[in-house]
Amino acid sequence: MAVIEVKNIKGEKVSEVEMPDSIFNVEPKKSVLHEVVCMQLAAKRSGTASVKRRSDVKGSGAKPFRQKGTGRARQGDIKSPLLRGGGVIFGPDPRSYTMKVHKKVKRLALKMALSTKLKEDMITVLDAFVLDQIKTKSVVSVLETLKLENSLIVVDVKNEELELSSRNIPGVKVLRVEGLNVYDILKHKNLVLLEASIKNIEGRLAA
Repeated sequence: MAVIEVKNIKGEKVSEVEMPDSIFNVEPKKSVLHEVVCMQLAAKRSGTASVKRRSDVKGSGAKPFRQKGTGRARQGDIKSPLLRGGGVIFGPDPRSYTMKVHKKVKRLALKMALSTKLKEDMITVLDAFVLDQIKTKSVVSVLETLKLENSLIVVDVKNEELELSSRNIPGVKVLRVEGLNVYDILKHKNLVLLEASIKNIEGRLAA
């Protein structure tokens, strides 16, 4: 079982914490991680692109000119796809891009992503991240002290001061344990965990 230093926001070591092997020591498989990331990205797609077919276009159904004798190509009505303002052929329809992935696979991928960060030594554990007020400068200062950039900060409970203070910092995101996901873990270079959140993660992924 790996042991990691617990630091305060000044970068000083205050204690140590054990990282359970069942979550932070799982051999990663690219295929599993790829499947779950694809699922997450697909779920973000709105799938609302749509066009009007010939039958959806408003307009007269009368024949615009006689069949023969004009020298023009025959036309049945003004809603033809060949005419400007007519219907569209083979255009998109509203659809869902949702991919189904088994719950156990999602849980396994999350363990793999966390294990990858630990193996790469990209996990920082803090005893707390308390701010007196909502101020972006305070968060920037802490991250500079800890030498962390492009960080995903995981908190155990709602921390409004931290969440609002960090939302305008490029490359920084705050998530609660229930929102922790594979895509955000892999997307960010550093993973910052509050000490209390480790137990919550263990409880969420217990299986």
